[in-house]
This record gives sequence, C-alpha cells and structure tokens, in this order.
Amino acid sequence: MTNGITSTPSTSSLVARRSTPRTDPIRTGPISTVTTSTIAVPTTRRAARAADRAQVKAKRPGAKKTVVSVVVMTLTAGLVGTMAIPAFALTPNSSATGSSSTTAAINAARTNGAQSVAVAGSVSDASVSRDNYTATVPVVRTATTSTTLSASQTTAAVAKRASFAASTAYTGKTAADYLADPSHPAFSLASVYQTALKYVGTPYVFGGATPSGFDCSGFVMYVYAQYGISLAHSVPAQSAAGTTISQADAEPGDIVVLNNGSHDGFYAGNGMILDAPKPGGAVSVRPLWTSDVHFVRFGIK
Repeated sequence: MTNGITSTPSTSSLVARRSTPRTDPIRTGPISTVTTSTIAVPTTRRAARAADRAQVKAKRPGAKKTVVSVVVMTLTAGLVGTMAIPAFALTPNSSATGSSSTTAAINAARTNGAQSVAVAGSVSDASVSRDNYTATVPVVRTATTSTTLSASQTTAAVAKRASFAASTAYTGKTAADYLADPSHPAFSLASVYQTALKYVGTPYVFGGATPSGFDCSGFVMYVYAQYGISLAHSVPAQSAAGTTISQADAEPGDIVVLNNGSHDGFYAGNGMILDAPKPGGAVSVRPLWTSDVHFVRFGIK
C-alpha cells in the first residue's frame, strides 16, 4: 500500500544528506599562534593619497635644519673671504705690473683726443653800457639813518611838535589849585557827576590831569579836587582811599574800579561809566564792559 508520494533520486539524496550527522575535525596537538608583520593596505583612494603624503613628509628634511645649513654655509663663505682679501692685497697680481704699456696707450689716447678751442684774431669785445633803469630799496630807519635827515626835515619835525604842545597847553587851574581854593564847597554826588560831564570830549593823554588831556585816574582826581577832596593820581590809591559799596547802592558820581586795578571812572548809573578810556579816545559815557569791578564812594552824601 502506498501513500501516494513518489520518491525521486534527488529527493532521496537530499533526505540522506540531511540525515547524516555533521562531524568536526579533531585537534590533537597544541594550537600555535603565528605572528606576522603586515602592512595595512589602504582600502580607499583618499587613504592612499594620505599615506603617500605621509611618506613624502617623512623623507623631506626639516625646515629648521635647512635654515641652519644655509646660515652655516654663509658664515663659512664670509669667513673664508675675509681671510682671503688681505692675503690677496698683500700679494698683488703679477700680471698687473706688466700692463704698463697698456696704461701708456690709454694716457696717449686721452692726450691726443683732448679738445682745443681757437679764437680768431679778428674777434673783438662787445661794448657794454648800463641802462637807465634803477631799483628802489626800502630804507630801514635806525639810530644811524635818522641822523641823515636834512636840516629842513629836522626843522619841520620840531615845528610840528611845538605846534602840538601849544594846542594842548593848559593855563587854567590845576587839581592843586582847586584843593587850595575849592570852586564847589557844597558836596554832593549829583554835583560831582554834573561837573564830570562838562569834560566829555576831552582827549585821552597818558599821565594827563588837566582839561588839555586826561587819563582815567587823572580825570577822577581833577573833578574831586574841585570839591576839596584830595586823591592820588593812581587807580589803586584812589580805590583804597574810599569806602567800598555794593552796586545796588552805587549812584552817579561814585567811582567804578576794575578789580585788577588797571582802570577807573565815574559811575553813570544803569550799568554805564563816564571815563577817559585809552589812547586815541576821549572822555565819554559808555556801557560798562565787565562785571569784574567794585564801587567806591568818597566824601559825604
């Protein structure tokens, strides 16, 4: 009785192989380990290129060694040259001494090749004459050149000075005359200021203390002398002679003094000053140009 399965030769052999047990070889001796030196072979192109560069770098000498070698060779060549030059100088070349004929030939060529200029006898010098043009040279006046003025120029200068002195001459009362006989016995600040206004337009003269010309302190001295008040011809002395007051208390007729002691004048009120200003100026009322001042009062109000 069959089960309906037909066996073929190939199927039988496959079944036989599967039914055969697997056997492994039996190791009867000790296992020996064999060590061999192997070189890793690059498996990619990038690794191969990196390996080539590493080999070239290993064979290339260091830059430091190369620089040292060049320096040593240079120093050696310089040392040898330094030692050889004196020896060469002490032992001149024998061939140079035998070139006297060449030197003579060169000198002869120079002599024979020199240029010469010949002037014909018919050539004559051209006549030269000065034209009528002149140059003006500025003259710097010194103590020496001033003595070369003509007599007429000297006379004119003296006459000019005399004319100026006559025009500024003053024959009236001085501050000393007013102190001896005051023209205004009754004193008040308002009266002092009105007297000072009479001299508006008087020219400034350094050291002046009369109506022919005032400086700042001379103007104050002359006006107050007419009220019998004696003041020195000095800004600091006038400031010290009076009583310092505030600007709020100051009235026309009081004195305005710059704190540095360089100038003074009559206070005109409202921030104004009546004074003899400076050379080239004249007595006038003008705005007070600085706040660095103080105010002084004389006499009795």
